[in-house]
Amino acid sequence: MQLEHNVHRIYLKHTFSISRGSNNYYDILIIKIFEDDIIGIGEAAPNKRYDETIYDIKSILDKGVILPKNAIDRESTWNIIYPQLCGIKSLEAAFSIALWDWWGQKLKHPVHKLFNSRIDNLPQTSFTLAIGDLNDIGKKIEEAKPYSILKIKLGTPNQDKEIIKEVRRFTDKPLRVDANEGWDEKSALDMCKWLADFNVELVEQPLPSTMLDSSHRLKTKSPLDIYADESSKSYCDLRSIKHAFDGINIKLMKCGSLEEAQKMIHAAKSFGLKIMLGCMVETSIGITAAANLAGQVDCLDLDGNLLIENDPFSGVQVKNGKLELSSRSGLGLVSSSV
Repeated sequence: MQLEHNVHRIYLKHTFSISRGSNNYYDILIIKIFEDDIIGIGEAAPNKRYDETIYDIKSILDKGVILPKNAIDRESTWNIIYPQLCGIKSLEAAFSIALWDWWGQKLKHPVHKLFNSRIDNLPQTSFTLAIGDLNDIGKKIEEAKPYSILKIKLGTPNQDKEIIKEVRRFTDKPLRVDANEGWDEKSALDMCKWLADFNVELVEQPLPSTMLDSSHRLKTKSPLDIYADESSKSYCDLRSIKHAFDGINIKLMKCGSLEEAQKMIHAAKSFGLKIMLGCMVETSIGITAAANLAGQVDCLDLDGNLLIENDPFSGVQVKNGKLELSSRSGLGLVSSSV
């Protein structure tokens, strides 16, 4: 088994701004593993919020990750690779994705079949409108016309209500709000009560991840469901946060693997938590990988690839706001011409 990797800069269609900052591009890393004339492809999309950078990832790969000479199966190969990745979750996700892609192709099955995940009638994915100039909102909503649910980034110092009012000038679609830890307890409750009159379905991570007592108080008083994102990184977090939220957002780049995401889904259901399957700004590699679990969750926010101009692959498609997975083996990725 052999390994290749390269850094790929993905450019955004619009500046992507949240409460923590703004970006016009992101650097991600694509890995390819080779054996038996089969190529498995994975993606690492690191996020500074979790103290991960492309430089951390590249330094590990440049030093060399030892792969088995012959991969007997996916699980044993993963057990050899996993300890070498230094706990960097986005890099773990890249290898997990690549190994599932490789193993699915070897078995001649799509990955969703290996997870026994249904692919018919999947939930609608939301489409994200980042923080930006109020005058651009109408144009962004027009671009989001194919999507039935919009996710609005908030957490500004004093413009949140104006953003929602401007959105409502152009559409009456259901909204989901993501404050990215940008509110305090009082403003969060005030905003949740105010947003309840604007056809908002839920609010994602309104408070900093460490404020679990405040999140619990907010959950008990809010008319809207409160979802954890930054507070919900992996399976190990769920028992300690389950009292403070109505639901969680699972992302491969946070939890580190498709296996961990599956484990989180099962645990969240046992705790009575609702489940969103989300993403970072990623290419179709990461989004397609996550989409293989889409039939097991309550709501989807898998739009990272829709926000970029130069996606190097195509995979899962969005038709009438719903995800459609390929019946090809593995992830079913096809190289694009960008």
